[in-house]
Amino acid sequence: MLGFQPPAVGDEEVAAVAETIRSGWLTTGPRAAELEERLAGYVEAKHVLAVSSGTAALHLSLVALGVGPGDEVITTPITWPATANVIVHCGATPVFVDVRDSDLNIDPARVAEAVTDRTKAIVPVHLAGQPCDLEPLWALGVPVVEDAAHALESVYRGRKLGGLSDATCFSLYATKNLAAGEGGLVATNRDDLAAGLEDLRLMRRAGGSLYDIAVPGYKANLSDVLAAIALAQLDKLTAHRAIRERQFAAYDEGVAGLDGVKPLARDDRDVHALHLYVVRIDPEQAGGTRDEYAALLAEELIATSIHFLPVHTLTAYRQLLDSLPKLPVAEQAGADVLSLPLSPAHSDDDIADAVAALRRVHGRLTG
Repeated sequence: MLGFQPPAVGDEEVAAVAETIRSGWLTTGPRAAELEERLAGYVEAKHVLAVSSGTAALHLSLVALGVGPGDEVITTPITWPATANVIVHCGATPVFVDVRDSDLNIDPARVAEAVTDRTKAIVPVHLAGQPCDLEPLWALGVPVVEDAAHALESVYRGRKLGGLSDATCFSLYATKNLAAGEGGLVATNRDDLAAGLEDLRLMRRAGGSLYDIAVPGYKANLSDVLAAIALAQLDKLTAHRAIRERQFAAYDEGVAGLDGVKPLARDDRDVHALHLYVVRIDPEQAGGTRDEYAALLAEELIATSIHFLPVHTLTAYRQLLDSLPKLPVAEQAGADVLSLPLSPAHSDDDIADAVAALRRVHGRLTG
């Protein structure tokens, strides 16, 4: 089976972990600090704080903004549930709005319609690495917390994601472009928000044997062991991107001319992070449903994934929400999106195998 998104790790990561363990720093220490400093330079933000996960990055950002019971936070349904879960964790209510059909990013027009006097924040997602349209969101005058889990390398209208909104949250999960296994980052230019996040990510600030806390915070700091992996990955980021560029090009060529198989749109004004290669399967033209394609590709030993099932249709949110919103674009996308294997760990021949298998399946279903 060709894995969907195996991590591209090697001797450099192994050596970095071994050196860190020998240093005696297993928890947050000098490597986490180095990661924060280097990433702040990379994303061109004043502050970067390393935390235990991308989910923690989103959660702590909302808490630092004062989101709580009675508040509403607008977000997209086409995302991993964590984006909405953190809103619930704050005691607030997620307000889902529909997405654009082209790239499945949040539709700014729908966001504007959803803003009320209870709206405390907006959490857009840069799906697959394509930046969403941020300028119309900023114009609404509501704090914006970007879910950039897919988008560390993205550039929006000539500016890197990181210091543009109130907060931008990245993930270091095992499948991400910068993969530490687990971990997350919050980037911000706001001094007050950075100070609040600093208090929230650790339950205590030590001063010798005496300590104090400013707020009842969380245990959400990043260990030096994981930071060491991330630093080794950071050194490979440019080389890994070059591999993914070849993979995207191979897929673009491979799906061209396949009726009913269409990749998500990419905006030439931006730099796409190339995190996921997502196609949409139109059953009428492609001869079969997304699920049939996934099953037949599995028979061809090609693993795939789904990004994403609409969050508002999942059991927890059907039970949580007073009424289910009608989000036709998102609901259609949830039925037809399919993500193809993509990783710097894959060879060009691996991706050629995936393309050939997709074309065989298409021929079988349309023939």
